Amino acid sequence: MSLIHEIDYGTPASKSEVMVKLTIDGQQISVPEGTSIMRASMEAGIKVPKLCATDMVDAFGSCRLCLVEIEGRNGTPSSCTTPVAANMVVHTQTGRLKDIRRGVMELYISDHPLDCLTCAANGDCELQDMAGAVGLRDVRYGYEGDNHVKARSNGDINLKWMPKDESNPYFTYDPSKCIVCSRCVRACEEVQGTFALTIEGRGFGSRVSPGMHEHFIDSECVSCGACVQACPTATLTEKSVIQIGQPEHSAVTTCAYCGVGCSFKAEMRGEELVRMVPWKDGQANRGHSCVKGRFAYGYSTHKDRILNPMIREKVSDPWREVSWDEAFAHVALEFRRIQYQYGREAIGGITSSRCTNEETYLVQKLIRAGFGNNNVDTCARVCHSPTGYGLGQTFGTSAGTQDFDSVEHSDVVIVIGANPTDGHPVFGSRLKKRLRQGAKLIVIDPRRTDIVRSPHIEASYHLPLKPGTNVAVMTALAHVIVTEGLFDEAFIRERCDWSEFEDWAAFVAEPQHSPEQTEIFTGVTAADLRGAARLYAKGGNGAIYYGLGVTEHSQGSTTVIAIANLAMATGNIGRPGVGVNPLRGQNNVQGSCDMGSFPHELPGYRHISDDATRDIFEKLWGVKLNNEPGLRIPNMLDAAVDGSFKGIYIQGEDILQSDPDTKHVAAGLAAMECVVVQDLFLNETANYAHVFLPGSTFLEKDGTFTNAERRINRVRKVMSPRNGYGDWEVTQKLAQAMGLDWNYTHPSEIMDEIAATTPSFAMVSYDYLDKMGSVQWPCNEKTPLGSPIMHVNGFVRGKGKFIRTEYVATDERTGPRFPLLLTTGRTLSQYNVGAQTRRTENVVWHAEDRLEIHSHDAEQRGVRDGDWVKLGSRSGDTTLRALITDRVAPGVVYTTFHHPTTQANVITTDFSDWATNCPEYKVTAVQVSPSNGPSEWQLEYDEQARQSRRIAGKLEAAE
Repeated sequence: MSLIHEIDYGTPASKSEVMVKLTIDGQQISVPEGTSIMRASMEAGIKVPKLCATDMVDAFGSCRLCLVEIEGRNGTPSSCTTPVAANMVVHTQTGRLKDIRRGVMELYISDHPLDCLTCAANGDCELQDMAGAVGLRDVRYGYEGDNHVKARSNGDINLKWMPKDESNPYFTYDPSKCIVCSRCVRACEEVQGTFALTIEGRGFGSRVSPGMHEHFIDSECVSCGACVQACPTATLTEKSVIQIGQPEHSAVTTCAYCGVGCSFKAEMRGEELVRMVPWKDGQANRGHSCVKGRFAYGYSTHKDRILNPMIREKVSDPWREVSWDEAFAHVALEFRRIQYQYGREAIGGITSSRCTNEETYLVQKLIRAGFGNNNVDTCARVCHSPTGYGLGQTFGTSAGTQDFDSVEHSDVVIVIGANPTDGHPVFGSRLKKRLRQGAKLIVIDPRRTDIVRSPHIEASYHLPLKPGTNVAVMTALAHVIVTEGLFDEAFIRERCDWSEFEDWAAFVAEPQHSPEQTEIFTGVTAADLRGAARLYAKGGNGAIYYGLGVTEHSQGSTTVIAIANLAMATGNIGRPGVGVNPLRGQNNVQGSCDMGSFPHELPGYRHISDDATRDIFEKLWGVKLNNEPGLRIPNMLDAAVDGSFKGIYIQGEDILQSDPDTKHVAAGLAAMECVVVQDLFLNETANYAHVFLPGSTFLEKDGTFTNAERRINRVRKVMSPRNGYGDWEVTQKLAQAMGLDWNYTHPSEIMDEIAATTPSFAMVSYDYLDKMGSVQWPCNEKTPLGSPIMHVNGFVRGKGKFIRTEYVATDERTGPRFPLLLTTGRTLSQYNVGAQTRRTENVVWHAEDRLEIHSHDAEQRGVRDGDWVKLGSRSGDTTLRALITDRVAPGVVYTTFHHPTTQANVITTDFSDWATNCPEYKVTAVQVSPSNGPSEWQLEYDEQARQSRRIAGKLEAAE
């Protein structure tokens, strides 16, 4: 094993299809028009010295090392900023160029520390490399005089020197080693789009500055790592590299956080992870990253991690560590006892959207083939099941239509119910880049998210709708498009059912769906809504991206259908730059759905009642499958309270913190006789568990994740599982203990079984993924290279289906007792229920959940910024601190759900989507009032959790 080295071509690739021939150092080459001489040279294998150039950002031409000579031209132009021309003859190495480069390098080194042997970048320093490349042997200017290197010069304080900034928890900034190449500044601007860095001062006094001469931690820096990756010296260095040293081997794997599915190089020393570096060939992230994927992997070695199986008789007992064999035997015995005593349907399981496709497939296989029922569900249902239903009904397939590259071709983008800069930051950066290039943006969200207005970006329209009125707003947009004749008749006649369109068009054209009528209850002004509709319909390639703010409603499925209607009506389907694109919340939400994690569907979204589909699996598995759909999570909990459901196997999910109506979830779990939790930590659900099976991290396993664009990416094992087994092995051994004859030796064999049984995965194998890098399903004989864009020549279902979308107000209403509406979301530094990110340094940025409240509502209640407030609903109450802001409108409050001490879901209700039971997290009627501290429920919960986490034989730390 060795380090994976990526070629840095110095400047981005040209997308021109016109080829240009030229000669470089005697070699005749042909490159696309617009290619820089530097990149053309690198593609020919000729390395031109460089310091300020890197292919992740545009050419800058400041370092003066990459100079070349061109026959017929005067001077020595920089190769990074000079494009190729037909029949050009270039020389990269002449006596004149060598002298100039050595002179330039002498100037750099004369104001640079000479501590190379003890420098953290030793062995990975471009300045060091270029000094060797240009043949630097001496520095004629000496090291005295003005400098940025020494704290004192001739005994006096050196005002040009600055101490190292170690405020950021993940990297250091050492100004003394900065060569002012501006790569970090340009990466922050061009790649990330935050504009947090600048060059302050002039001439010799120039230096990189976060914000207005601030510390990194106090600046607008979002710690994405782009600046650290771009830095050619040790100026910006990962603290892990300083502590451990340079890595010696690496493997490409996939991030285990959000649904973007970024590819990273896990760079290692032995089995110790040194750093995660975004992989430039990653087709989802294209070499970029966010703070979570780049830095927040410390949870894998956190002291809270459980490494041994544990069992207990009652949830009030301390845990007792046991061997794996005893744990498996205990679970098998308990599950068989429960089924004998209460019936075959008395147990079930939950798959994880954080685990691999292979692990998810095995869990649903265990439930169907081992438990003998279809009581399987997944957290994907509580976030994006309306996507599956809505897009399945209209388009014929339950997934997004585009790849992430598609946004580079969009002219108008609608973002509805999503916060990409926080929830899907790498895609958010790609979107912002397109917006800076001139694309227009429409944001439909109750809250003013960062994408509405940030450096060099402002939405053309922000429609701050009242929570729960998504369907009305989308139908009103359609009303404008239909009544003003802005629909694409040719597309509709060719690709959709015309009679269904006519019925739908007549429906949306009714007066009650006009913007003027809907403004009364949506809060969106008619003028803005009409302007947004016209912009989307007439603005060119129109793309819609949506998130949980669409799906987690009582009409989530209806809103997805309304979005699909809008895209079909305007012809924005089936080509780059358009489409309907759900932004998935977790790393394998798409994959867990694909793998058959729903009680009514087998892998590949085929209904359990279909005889032909069941026959495929019955022959392979050697069992008879139940043809009746099983229970969803809410049904399991209801049945548990009723006394008919007694055992559950939960892999990698924390339903007590993530599912709605926490008290009901707790009551359901408490009523069960055998709750088995498989996870990294004693999560909140484990408070009610009888068996705990330690899980493995994404670094400790092989497998695949499927991201929001249907991209199947490899996950590669880079260290041994600290708990002894990968999650797939734990499930297999549990199946064996229950009498199933499973003998997989590697996850690749599980993927082979998936491919053999699931048409959309027919050509997928580990060997094929290694060859292709990644593929997007469907990947089969018809589409061997995968399907970056869906519905190109026709919809999967045949003709696109228009469906009426009648707005039905949620049953969750405001009133005198609960006059405000609560909606929830995520923040950049934290992830889902926070089990991973709370055990990293990311808590620096988000140490607690806060309640965002408008100043008008706060003033009415006597609440000041930072005050403790009680947040109450019909379901329960909790306390947290207030954050007064104008991001939310009067009448709306907002919070995140990353910290269990807050337990925001004790507030949410059991209302859910009419088609899929997806919970209505985004609309809860609440009241806010001043508070003196934690609520009675929080105190009781904390005490129960503390008692539940005791482990026999382990001493608790003194308080």
